[in-house]
Amino acid sequence: MTDAEIESEVLRRLGIGEPLIAEMAERATQSGATLERELLASGAVSEPAYYAGLAHLLSLSYLDKIPEGRLPDTAALDSQLTRPMMVRLQRPRKSALTALAPEARRLPQTMALLARNPGLRADMVVVSATTLRAAVWEAGRMRRVRDSITGLFERQPHLSARVVFWGRQGFYAGLGVSMVIAGLLLAPHPSIDVIHVVLTLLYFLTFLIKCCAIRHCREPAAPIPPLPPLRDLPVYSVMVALYREEQVAAQLVTALRRLRWPTSRLDIKLVCEADDHATILALKSFDLPPHFEIVEVPPMAPRTKPKALTYALTAARGSYLAVYDAEDRPHPDQLREAYGRFRQAPDDIACLQAPLIIANARQSWLSALFSLEYSALFRALLPMLARSRMPLPLGGTSNHFRTDVLRAAGGWDPFNVTEDADLGMRLYRLGYRSDVLLRQTLEDAPTTARVWMNQRTRWFKGWLQTWLVMMRAPAELRREMGTSAFAMFNLLIGGMLISSLAHPFILLFIFVTIWALMQAPGEGLSIATQILFAMDFTNILGSYAAVLGVGSAAMIRHEKKLIGWRWLALPAYWMMVSAAAWRAVFELRSNPFLWHKTPHEPARCANAADSPAKAGQTATASTVMASKK
Repeated sequence: MTDAEIESEVLRRLGIGEPLIAEMAERATQSGATLERELLASGAVSEPAYYAGLAHLLSLSYLDKIPEGRLPDTAALDSQLTRPMMVRLQRPRKSALTALAPEARRLPQTMALLARNPGLRADMVVVSATTLRAAVWEAGRMRRVRDSITGLFERQPHLSARVVFWGRQGFYAGLGVSMVIAGLLLAPHPSIDVIHVVLTLLYFLTFLIKCCAIRHCREPAAPIPPLPPLRDLPVYSVMVALYREEQVAAQLVTALRRLRWPTSRLDIKLVCEADDHATILALKSFDLPPHFEIVEVPPMAPRTKPKALTYALTAARGSYLAVYDAEDRPHPDQLREAYGRFRQAPDDIACLQAPLIIANARQSWLSALFSLEYSALFRALLPMLARSRMPLPLGGTSNHFRTDVLRAAGGWDPFNVTEDADLGMRLYRLGYRSDVLLRQTLEDAPTTARVWMNQRTRWFKGWLQTWLVMMRAPAELRREMGTSAFAMFNLLIGGMLISSLAHPFILLFIFVTIWALMQAPGEGLSIATQILFAMDFTNILGSYAAVLGVGSAAMIRHEKKLIGWRWLALPAYWMMVSAAAWRAVFELRSNPFLWHKTPHEPARCANAADSPAKAGQTATASTVMASKK
């Protein structure tokens, strides 16, 4: 008999009707899952009742909860998180008890074993897969959380941000600052001129990258790739790290339920801090389907999103894994597009980044300009970099990974507060590349200055951490990445940081030069001063124009209407960006691992008209690009 026939016979013996068995068999044929898995995923039979029935067929006792402290922890125990089957429980003054989560297709073998050895029944019980998994989570919780914190640092310390400055970096940083201070004190005018030239050139190079992104927007839009059929699909894991997110819990669960992927092949993990009782209670208040699991992370510093994700990575069952944020509304077909791309892509494509589209652009001037930034980044700059085979600074959400590669790379760095950019660069230096998807994720931008400033400070601090980690051995990094990618990394991360820090000084140089022009005839200024003035003026106005040009070029008409006149606030927005960058520099010294939590609220836009493409979840980045032509 085939496995499907064995499963069907077991279900009949459990009293399940033929119509339901036939329906589940059809689903199993389409999805590639087992009939048993389809039955449990459908919710037609509760898991406790199902396993209690299997216990009856085996003439074994059924245990609805494994007592705490009975399951000894070992590293090998983690395999039971991905495929719960059997564990050995300790009993005082008695032999060990085997807790079994039997599979229907293997039930005849188990029954034959017990028939040959009836004495085994005294030392065996049946538990549900969920009960067994919960006991494994509990038994290894402290070992697992310690490993999620120290694992990357212990195995690959040169890739970890746990130590902010390595000795050599601290020496050169101190030497550089001392030389600048000495130069300003001993020869102020030449020193200022040198600093001016360096900042102007770096600023100009980052401006040129934005100009190249504008050119990318003018190229023909990529066609929407066909989706793979909903049959013979692999298991796909989805992980969401939540902290103090009780307000958006309902919205998140609704969005994840809409993912078009067979539930029997879907593994959704809602990863919460164990002491975040409000969020956990909010999630438990919903009737979560069997493919949802709430993972509780023991509270231990650093309290960061990457630590929580790394903790849950051990239990990811999927061959592929997607990461979302609590406020996200991903396109229902995004997983299918990602799987189709992975299936056709070469093996060195380890990650796919979906575009993020801001849905509340009309809510404030901050969210409007945030929307421009995201449009420029996710629909212009990242696709350009992917096409050029350059490293991608990933966004913190809507990343899709090959799970085996992600594990081999060490997961996320729990000490890096911008874990997405760090992971994107780390994958590249390990020989992998990232690419982009077309089907988008909707999310909301901060609308108040305080929330925006905290979030942007965290981003800059993480980018600075990433740059410091990557540049611990520059010559080795250049060999690993290649010269072009090495230069692009420094322009993307280092250049962005320096241009943000330098923005007020470039403005100051312009005002000083204008003042000098007003006080003296133009021929009184040297050629070098005039050239620098022209470059400064180009940098400032060009940067404003580039952000506006790239961002709006990738938008459709409706999105541009949401922005309206608020693009005029770009100079003030850039000054806020600079303030956040300077705050991040000082915070890196005083509190490097502080995670500024961005509070989220349910989306105000409840209908399609409020989404950027007027089509809610049906719009894709490709339709946006095509519509702007």
